[in-house]
Amino acid sequence: MSNESKYIWMDGELVETAKATVPFLTTALHYSAAVFEGIRCYDTDNGPAVFRLKEHMDRLIDSALVLGFKKLPFSAAELCQATLETIAKNEMKQCYIRPLIYSGGPNLSLNLDDTEAKVGIAVWDMGSYLGQEALEKGIRANVASFTRHHPNVMMTKAKVSGNYTNSIFAKTESMRLGFDEAIMLDPQGYVAECTGENLFVIRSGKLYTSHTAAILEGITRDSILAICRDLDLKIVEQPISRDQLYVADELFVCGTAAECIAVCEVDFRTIGSGRLGPITRQIQQTFHATVTGHGAHSKEWLSYVKDRAAN
Repeated sequence: MSNESKYIWMDGELVETAKATVPFLTTALHYSAAVFEGIRCYDTDNGPAVFRLKEHMDRLIDSALVLGFKKLPFSAAELCQATLETIAKNEMKQCYIRPLIYSGGPNLSLNLDDTEAKVGIAVWDMGSYLGQEALEKGIRANVASFTRHHPNVMMTKAKVSGNYTNSIFAKTESMRLGFDEAIMLDPQGYVAECTGENLFVIRSGKLYTSHTAAILEGITRDSILAICRDLDLKIVEQPISRDQLYVADELFVCGTAAECIAVCEVDFRTIGSGRLGPITRQIQQTFHATVTGHGAHSKEWLSYVKDRAAN
């Protein structure tokens, strides 16, 4: 973690980062009984602003319900306020935000009803997740040997911590093979998503993206779809085969951490020109303008810290 924050919000209190700990005998640690979100705060002309904060916190609550928590100690609105206060306390202009609802004490158990839901919110300055050079040069990816979860094996619409063991396998494999990211296929063999990003194929001026049955319905993905409609780009949601990746004119991934990044190579096959393509560039620039307060959707999607954080 780079540029670690000084304070973390834990169950209603801002505590020093070093003191924001959990007991070793915690169900979340032993059995991955936790849900989380990834959110970004951007530096704008009007101060730090969080991108689509409400939507992220609503999904966090939904993920907790999908996992099986019956009772939660805080509402989505309270967690939104806590996030803004945490950013303000850490005096950060931009940061990555990690809220986590996890199964804590008093018992170590596979039965969630034997435990209590605990909540933490951390912030830190992440920078560019896939590297600053990737914004222009794009990244190299391979199709992972690991299959994306079957939707009746793991709850693929929820950001459950345990789901990401699947991503760890694929990401680690790809990095060790010399790639930057892994593309995962669904149980039927169609393209699902990457280890932490959704995927878009561009061919003959049209955008293609996987149907939502086998993927996490990303909030950044939803934002990109809105931006593409504003740009009068035709969007098709349909199953995508592995070989359709190879013959794409352009290919890009999107997610909170990655933002919007071109994929220039898949399985040693060059995609398009091998660099950031014109349509991806237009989408990337529009997205960046939006998150920094200069886009058509900025007003509805940005929550400014100075407006809502407690003094």
